[in-house]
Formats: sequence, C-alpha cells, structure tokens
Amino acid sequence: MTAGTAPAAAASADVAIDLRDAAFGYGERAVLSDANLTIRRGEIVAVVGPNGSGKSTLMKGILGLNERVAGSVTLFGVPSHELRDRARLGYVPQRHTLSASVRATAEEIVSTGRLPRIGWLGRLRGTDRQIVARALDLVGLADRAATEVSTLSGGQQRRVLIARALAGQPDVLIMDEPTAGVDATNQHVLADVLARLVEQDVTMVIVTHELGALERLLTRIVVVDAGRIRFDGTPREYAGARATVHHDHDSHHHDLELDTDRALLARGPLDVTRTDGKRP
Repeated sequence: MTAGTAPAAAASADVAIDLRDAAFGYGERAVLSDANLTIRRGEIVAVVGPNGSGKSTLMKGILGLNERVAGSVTLFGVPSHELRDRARLGYVPQRHTLSASVRATAEEIVSTGRLPRIGWLGRLRGTDRQIVARALDLVGLADRAATEVSTLSGGQQRRVLIARALAGQPDVLIMDEPTAGVDATNQHVLADVLARLVEQDVTMVIVTHELGALERLLTRIVVVDAGRIRFDGTPREYAGARATVHHDHDSHHHDLELDTDRALLARGPLDVTRTDGKRP
C-alpha cells in the first residue's frame, strides 16, 4: 500500500453520491445533461432553479426514477445499478398534501416507510415500531401519531412524509420542494425539523425554487438552469455570484419534466415511492 492510498480510500468512503458527465431524461430525450456533482456524507445541499430547469429530473436520475442517457452515477462507492440497498436513499416527493381520501393515521403512513426494510409482506416488529415512533418524534409529531392525516394541516402532512422517509433509515434524504405551498410560519417549522436532522448527521439534498428559511442550514447550493448545472458552491460563494448564475430563459424544451412529474405524483393517494430502483 502506498502512502497516498489510505487518504484516497477515506475520501472515497466519504462520498455518498457522485455524478460524472451524467445526463437524465425520459425515453431517449435528455432533460438534464453534463452533470458533474459530488455529495459527501453530512452535507446539506440545496438544488435550486426555475420550474422546468431540470432540478427534479436530476434528483429522479439519482434515485433511478428516470432514464440515465449518458455518463455515470455512483452511490456509496458502487455504480447505481449495482446498489442493492436502495433504501439508503430516502425520498420525500413533491406534493402539497396527502389525499383527503386517505383514511389512515400519521403512524400508519410513517409505518409504510419500513416496507423497504421488512418487505411488502413483512410485519412490523417492536424495533420497527420504535423506529417509526422516533421518526415521528424527530419531525415534532409524536403527539399526533394516532391522528388521521386528513385532519392535519398541510405543513404537518409534509412532516409526516418526511417521517415516512426517515423510517426507512436512509443514509441520504432527498426532498423535492419540501416547503412548496407552505406558509412562512410552517416553512420555519419545517426548517427547525430539518435542523434536528442535521444534528442527527442526516445527509440531505433539498430541491427547491427558493431558499427562504432553509438557507441557514445549507453547506452548499447547486443551481440548475436550462438543463445544466450552472453553479456549485458554498452559501457565501452563492451570495456573491447570485446575479450571474440566474438568468431568464425559454424553458419550453423542459416541459416534459413537468408533465412527467405530474404523472409520477398521480400514482396513488399515499404516493409510496419504490426504493428498489424499479418503476411501479
């Protein structure tokens, strides 16, 4: 072993997500191209950009929910298609509320987050229930465990979805627009929830079109625009470059991203996302 081997190995082990010249899309059509991005354990990364810019396509590409047209995706040190434990990536999809037709308690919804660990036919054991209870406590809803989700506010329902993802004990939590459609007060509540996750060393990738209350938590900001990563740096660097990295553009060729997002979110009332890399 050479003197430089150990540090290199340690640096590699620290990397959760690594993209090299990656392109993602639907069918043969690339929506986002030439993506180079490295996310290390413990980082809190915001992915920002206008609607239709490709930021959600980037996240779904990492999750294996759309086609990788070119380049490579490495997750936890292995090629993405070789990753067996897909539950290491937790996903909170973009949606404003759970369906009003859902007749289930917050605890029951969060319990579905254990399915990747116990299997679709598995039964919750005592340890599983403890994990569900901890997830509800982390998002500040321990006292609402037995409450029907249809009676919760939009901000509370969003926290239920975060708890559901946490119940799978992911190494990385990917959230798509967690504060969208939530008023300023509840945005700050959500930010406080995410701050508690930071204290638990949860690595997070947060897709958003505005930073708002989340900005204080971030270690990095990535700007996606017109199907390309335009900026990747610290919040301080972003503040200095903000005027140059954002621009008006015609995003009509990214309408496919928006249409496909709507189709993905229309799958069912619980919107339970498969974590084994296969399409429902």
